[in-house]
Amino acid sequence: MKEKYQKIKNLSVSENLANFINNELLPGTKINKERFWKDFNKCVHELAPINRKLLQKRERLQKAIDAFHIDEQNSKLNLKKYTEFLTKIDYLKKPGKNFKIKTKNVDLEISNICGPQLVCPVSNARFLLNAANARWVSLYDSLYGTDVIPETYGAVRGKTYNPIRGKKVIEYARNLLDKYVPLKNKSWKNLTKVPQVINNKINLKLKNSNQFVGYKKKSNKLTSLLFVNNNLHIDILFDQDGQMEINNPDGNQDIIKIHDIFLESAISTICDHEDSVAAVDAEDKVLGYRNWLGLMKGNLKVEFTKNGKKKLRKLNPDRNYISANGKKIRLHGRSLLLNRNVGHLMTNPAILLKDGSECPEGILDAFVTSLACLHDFKKKENSRVNSIYIVKPKMHGSEECDFTNLIFDNVEKVLNLKKNQILCGIMDEERRTSVNLKECIRALKNRVFFINTGFLDRTGDEIHTSMEVGPMIKKGDMKSSKWIQAYENNNVDVGLACGFSGKCQIGKGMYPAPDLMSEMMKQKISHPLSGANCAWVPSPTAAALHAIHYHEINVFAKQRELSKRKSAKLSDLLTIPIAKETNWSIKEITKELKNNAQGILGYVVRWVDQSVGCSKVPDINGIGLMEDRATCRISSQHIANWLHHGICSKKHVLEIMKKMAKVVDNQNLRDPSMKGYSPYKSMSDDFSKSTAFIAACELVFHGKTQPSGYTEPILHLNRLLKKN
Repeated sequence: MKEKYQKIKNLSVSENLANFINNELLPGTKINKERFWKDFNKCVHELAPINRKLLQKRERLQKAIDAFHIDEQNSKLNLKKYTEFLTKIDYLKKPGKNFKIKTKNVDLEISNICGPQLVCPVSNARFLLNAANARWVSLYDSLYGTDVIPETYGAVRGKTYNPIRGKKVIEYARNLLDKYVPLKNKSWKNLTKVPQVINNKINLKLKNSNQFVGYKKKSNKLTSLLFVNNNLHIDILFDQDGQMEINNPDGNQDIIKIHDIFLESAISTICDHEDSVAAVDAEDKVLGYRNWLGLMKGNLKVEFTKNGKKKLRKLNPDRNYISANGKKIRLHGRSLLLNRNVGHLMTNPAILLKDGSECPEGILDAFVTSLACLHDFKKKENSRVNSIYIVKPKMHGSEECDFTNLIFDNVEKVLNLKKNQILCGIMDEERRTSVNLKECIRALKNRVFFINTGFLDRTGDEIHTSMEVGPMIKKGDMKSSKWIQAYENNNVDVGLACGFSGKCQIGKGMYPAPDLMSEMMKQKISHPLSGANCAWVPSPTAAALHAIHYHEINVFAKQRELSKRKSAKLSDLLTIPIAKETNWSIKEITKELKNNAQGILGYVVRWVDQSVGCSKVPDINGIGLMEDRATCRISSQHIANWLHHGICSKKHVLEIMKKMAKVVDNQNLRDPSMKGYSPYKSMSDDFSKSTAFIAACELVFHGKTQPSGYTEPILHLNRLLKKN
């Protein structure tokens, strides 16, 4: 569908976007339409040339690094010489004096509460509402419906309620209460009567009486007991009248009539315009912007049919209780909503500048998403301190952080905001950022609220930056390589040194397998143990279960302990993960290529054909993994690296791509989650006419020449071809 434009100042603005901004976004903000477009026009024409120069510097640096490695290819890499070279070309900055961040007006969810963080595509309203409402999640449902409770000794899930499994859920929950809300000389398992609250006093003797926060009653019968541990709330719900048995039969089995326990779970949620969406034009951008506006206005709703019944989903209200002092208290009913804008690379045809070039998408995002937040300032239902939280991805080094600061300065002036009212989250996912993290934080020291590692993007950039050094180790071996441990530790070390603890978030990345929660419970406790006060999860259920880890670990105490350790070494961070031996058998090489190819194809066919930027994509073993562009980046760069160094041939890779396309086609044709989209068209019916298959091959065969190894340029181009 060809874009229709209208002329506004020196801009050609898509009618779709112009109508949204003029008729939906601006009304109610006290921002005059004429003034907004006049100021935006001026700002974007001043900022776009700076954006281009920064991207040109990325290319110059990459060419210089390629040339260095080609010159050194017959020698063992000398880290001292390499470090001096990176400093000389201005890739590596000399660290300045120590400093502390000066961020102000941060919500408690960022500064004081450690817990899970959801990431959700902004284009899917239903998912957004689920994520926002995942601040409180049923522990019973999360246990009953996942493999955390093993299906042994008759505890199978089945299609109808299984009281044997229900009993195991109750036992698991009682053990958690004993651990995190312990009683004096007694176990929650041994209680035989419903607890009572009389004159605001609970008749249970707690080891720590301060853990009792409040309660609810209905018809003078206790319906809720609220406790706190490590700043996270636990809400025990009672059903003394048997009214909840239909929805949750566990309560019918419970001698003290607990029908559920709700855990404070997803403390914050990133509403994502970037890696988890497929937004290539004004139509796609407006869909995401409109959903974000609905969240900020508090009126986003979705009607859908489930199991033959019509349902309405909307934002949950706040939760009200009576405190232990007899006063009314209210807890936030929703996740604190953050917004991830697009990075500096991509442009979008939604707006054309006076020279006919596309508007930098990240600049457009900053203005539109911030403008939407003005609607929240009236009710303060998201940020209680009227701050705007924008996560900025894929910045390369401190100069690009300076540029982000400049963009936000401009937005604040145009929208009549206070200086530094827009707070910035730094995605530490590019090599030039991680080796200069201290200086990146310094550039945003007055507005930074978050730093987060991104293993997949960071690995993709590691491969691309060092493409000329040699063939990389297998993808599965990356997590045990020297640089990755230094990278993860460095993020925490620098954050703590810059004063993040008790002020801002230090985050860790995603657990990708939403169906393997038992494994997540084993793995993901490493994140709070590493000093991270938030970490990404793929679903509300995963958020509830991961919240248990933050009851187990006092992250602030852990951060105090970690602040005394030796900082990660720059030399380890710069250690390139090239393979020492490359005498892999054809079988080993083929297995690695199949794994990478299947992941690329499984993601790309949904992105290009169905406009799905993030979904549970079956891997080569049929296990559903949450895939986004970062996973595609690492896989395509890995094959490109092996091709470049002769580990495999183009013919071999193409044969595997065709074989794996058939596997992906079969997986998708059987996948019930694909039914909600347009009819699936198999890639293998005609490879030469499948836009998705062609795009997947381009990502691999042209991977070396893609800017920083990013997948966006090829994906956007092919999605536009598919749409038009």
